[in-house]
Amino acid sequence: MTSTPQPLLSVQDLCKFFPIFSKGFFQRKAGVVKAVNEVSFDLFPGETLGLVGESGCGKTTTGRAILRAIDPTSGKVLFHDQGQTHELSGLPTPELKPLRTRMQMIFQDPFSSLNPRMTVGDIVGEPLKIHRLAKGTELRDRVAAMLERVGLRPEHAIRYPHAFSGGQRQRIGIARALVMNPALIVADEAVSALDVSVQAQVINLLEDLQEEFHLTYIFIAHDLSVVKHICDHIAVMYAGRIVELAPTDELFSAPKHPYTRALLSCVPHPDPDIKMNFDLHGEVADPANLPSGCSFHPRCSECIERCSQDVPDLTTRDERLLACHLIDPDQ
Repeated sequence: MTSTPQPLLSVQDLCKFFPIFSKGFFQRKAGVVKAVNEVSFDLFPGETLGLVGESGCGKTTTGRAILRAIDPTSGKVLFHDQGQTHELSGLPTPELKPLRTRMQMIFQDPFSSLNPRMTVGDIVGEPLKIHRLAKGTELRDRVAAMLERVGLRPEHAIRYPHAFSGGQRQRIGIARALVMNPALIVADEAVSALDVSVQAQVINLLEDLQEEFHLTYIFIAHDLSVVKHICDHIAVMYAGRIVELAPTDELFSAPKHPYTRALLSCVPHPDPDIKMNFDLHGEVADPANLPSGCSFHPRCSECIERCSQDVPDLTTRDERLLACHLIDPDQ
C-alpha cells in the first residue's frame, strides 16, 4: 500500500487584516483591509505553485505572511522539513530564525532589493554571516560558486549592484536566496520587471536550479503565459481569497470559475488577426469594503441571487479546489 506523500507546506485558513484608523487625535479603529482572507492549500516537495490574480488580490501579502515577513492575523502555516513539522505562524522570533535558512524569497524589483552600498560578494554572503554558516575563505568560495551557478563570474563579487543590468541583478538576488540551500522559495513577481528575452533566461535558470537543488517554489505572477510555463498547479486569487486551484493544464484547458475564465480571456494572442474578447469589466473589489456574498459577483455576468448573499466555500471538486455557487458539487 503506497503511503500518501507529506506536503512540504500546509497553509490553513491564513488571514492577514490591516487595521484602518480614523483621522484625528484619538485615531480610533475604523475598519480593516482584508488583504488575505482564509487562504488554504498544500504544496508538495519539488512542485511549483503559481499565485495569480489582478493587482491588489493579495498574492504578495500571502507570500510574505507564509514566510513571516509580516505576521499573519490568524490561521496556520505548517512547514514539514527534515522530518519535523514547524508551525510558522506561531513561532517566536528566536525559534523562527534557524528556519530562515530553509525558506527564502526572491523579490520583484532587482534594483531596490539590493543594497547599493554593498558589493555583490557581501550581498550574497550576508545570509551566511548572519546565520554563522561560513566565514573567511569558505564564505568567499561558497559565494563564488553560487555566482557561477546563476550565470555570473566570481570576479563580479567585488563590484556594486549599479554595474549590472536588471537581469544580472535578479541573478544576484537568486544567488542570495540559494546560498543557504533552502527547501522553499517564494518568487514574488521575479521576472515581471525584466525584458521578455531576459525573462525567458531567468525562468529557465529557475527551472534548472529547481531540478538541481530539489527546490519547491511559490511563484507569484500576473503574467499567465509565464505561469503556464513554469507551474505545476495554479491558485487564482480574488479579493484576498483563492477562488480556484487546479493543475496547470486543466486550469488552462477547462477553467471552471467565471473569474478564471475572465482572466484567461485577457491573455494576449500572438495572432494579430484574432480579435480579443475581454470578459473582465469593472473594478477590483475593495478589500476594506467587500461586497456581500461572493466578492466577484458585481463583475460576474453569470451570477445568481445566491451569489450576492452567501460566501462560497472553497471545496474539492474533481481534482481542483473551487469556490463558486454556479458549479454543482457533484460535477
